[in-house]
Amino acid sequence: MKGRLAQQALALPTLAARPDGADQGGWADAGRWEDGRRAADAGLMADDGDRDEPLGAVEARLIRQGVWPVIGTDEAGRGPLFGPVVAAAVMIEPAAAPVGLHDSKRLTEAEREALVPQICASASAFAVVAADADRIGRDNILRASLWAMEQAVRAVLAQLEAKGLAPPRLLLVDGNRTISARGLPPQRTLVKGDARSIAVAAASVLAKVERDRQLVALDAEFPGYGLARHKGYPTPEHLEALRRLGPTRLHRRGFAPVDAAWAQRQASL
Repeated sequence: MKGRLAQQALALPTLAARPDGADQGGWADAGRWEDGRRAADAGLMADDGDRDEPLGAVEARLIRQGVWPVIGTDEAGRGPLFGPVVAAAVMIEPAAAPVGLHDSKRLTEAEREALVPQICASASAFAVVAADADRIGRDNILRASLWAMEQAVRAVLAQLEAKGLAPPRLLLVDGNRTISARGLPPQRTLVKGDARSIAVAAASVLAKVERDRQLVALDAEFPGYGLARHKGYPTPEHLEALRRLGPTRLHRRGFAPVDAAWAQRQASL
């Protein structure tokens, strides 16, 4: 993969091209979720489930409550020292969820890869967005992750509107931080959301597979670091290579081992 990683919806063969999510207009500009925000004040945003509940319990409860449809969003790659953080957003009917879907961390690489085309085929809409190492270094990893999730959600909203499908009543965000509220549906944060929500689990798989594919491709551009094996995480192999070879342009500024490697390089000049 050459050049800077795009900060936009990606267009790889098995993750079909999706429009850039930035400033989509349409529903957001029309104030579509004014009623939703009032509903949120009545408790729509509160996580009313058990953190250890089974996958799909969140959707089942929301359907019973009449809060449907929903979008789920998640990210992959907050911990690595190298490369992008990737986020995905998915709207999917529970009945259409592929067999074997779960939190991406509980699946093998082969299982995740097998699920990707099934998720893409069964989802009402999906998007995958990357925030590159420059953005991470400039904004910090948390803000970059939330930015990527926001852009993925906005891309899904644009697709739904273009298809004439019903707008979401709620946005399910993995973790404990909401994303930007400007022009978005009410949000509910879900700790362990990728193990509890079908939509969030689907997003976690798409984000994880996309990021892993990018790191495998980048291994050829930056040989010697072992990126295809550890995917940029701070393993002993990666830390040793960072000390021996020094940092690259895609190592993340603001991460202690990377900053130390840059300092070492400057001291040796």
